[in-house]
Amino acid sequence: MIIRKATKKDEPAIGSIILPVIRDGETYTLDRDLSKKDALDYWLGGSKETFVAEDGNEILGTYYIQPNQAGGGKHVCNCGYMTAISASGRGVATAMCNHSISYARDVGYCAMQFNFVVSTNTGAIRLWKRLGFDEVGRLPEAFRQPDGNYVDALVMYRSL
Repeated sequence: MIIRKATKKDEPAIGSIILPVIRDGETYTLDRDLSKKDALDYWLGGSKETFVAEDGNEILGTYYIQPNQAGGGKHVCNCGYMTAISASGRGVATAMCNHSISYARDVGYCAMQFNFVVSTNTGAIRLWKRLGFDEVGRLPEAFRQPDGNYVDALVMYRSL
């Protein structure tokens, strides 16, 4: 598997990965009815650098990295990761997170912070902890699941 910067030609594959996750509504605070264009604008836009995880000619996952804050907080980065449903359990998220940690160090970030990890996303939480992230905050009932239940969101942090 290789991880590389996303290009314009990757947009259809990125869309096919992120739209099902957004529609599912279980892990991201994005509007479940977000259009494909708006979803791609979100994932690829602003100050984000976007990458894809590729095996052969198949894109299995994507992530972005960006400064978590401006000014005095821009030395801490933030990332978002999504894996194709068909690639679940194949180590794609681990590879992307490891790549993002290395890349973040290389471009001068001092730490990485995940601002809103839904507490029911136990696979991601287990992975982030295994890769050295600590839970540094808990936002009680900050996320409303599609079924209407409220669950906590975690803030997770790792020095680089």
